[in-house]
Amino acid sequence: MANIKSAIKRVQIAERNRLRNKAYKSAVRTLTKKYLSSVDAYAANPSPEALEAVQANLSNAASKIDKAVKRGVYHRNNGARKKSKLASYLKKAVAA
Repeated sequence: MANIKSAIKRVQIAERNRLRNKAYKSAVRTLTKKYLSSVDAYAANPSPEALEAVQANLSNAASKIDKAVKRGVYHRNNGARKKSKLASYLKKAVAA
């Protein structure tokens, strides 16, 4: 454990940031899985309601990714790559 006051504060800040980053990353993973399962359901049984659910889940996941990028949890390119992967997954499912 650090003895210097500023080092103790940095340890506390690092822990706070770690927990915030963990929460954002967990939420992104959860929303991504929810989106992927809705795309699979849509691919198995295409319907306007299922497509609407897919679009809503994509919007939620992309929004959370954007917020994580804004907070510095993800790098800008990492967030863009994640959103691109989500969009391409839907594109492949619709084409198949």
